[in-house]
Amino acid sequence: MTELTAEERHTMTRKVMSMLESWNLSAQDMIRLLQLPDSVKPRNLARFRDEEAFPVDATVDRRVAYLLRIEDALHTYFPRNPEMRDMWVKRGNKQFGKRAPVAVMVEDGESGLISVLSHLDCTFAWDLTGSKSEYSAAG
Repeated sequence: MTELTAEERHTMTRKVMSMLESWNLSAQDMIRLLQLPDSVKPRNLARFRDEEAFPVDATVDRRVAYLLRIEDALHTYFPRNPEMRDMWVKRGNKQFGKRAPVAVMVEDGESGLISVLSHLDCTFAWDLTGSKSEYSAAG
């Protein structure tokens, strides 16, 4: 994501902040989920809503990419119902031991993001197995 322009990063930041706020995450949970640097305090999150883009950081960028793919997958599942997207993320899910997907993402960190994304997007899960590269090499 480092190849994005400043305006593209800012737009992406606003989109992610809007999504996290629709999930009713606390400022502390947002910081934890995004793995923002220690210099970012909960009281500073408002600046990402309006003024600034997330810091350029490989970990933050990777987590933002997972979140954007999760959002895209939720749009595929619930194309006309944004309320269901938010409800799905907040409701306990048998796949995650009856924990809400958002809890899995916050509590389990990057592996939680990967678990939720794998559940929603079979192509992501397929790529994780290495099947994609093996298939390409065989073909």
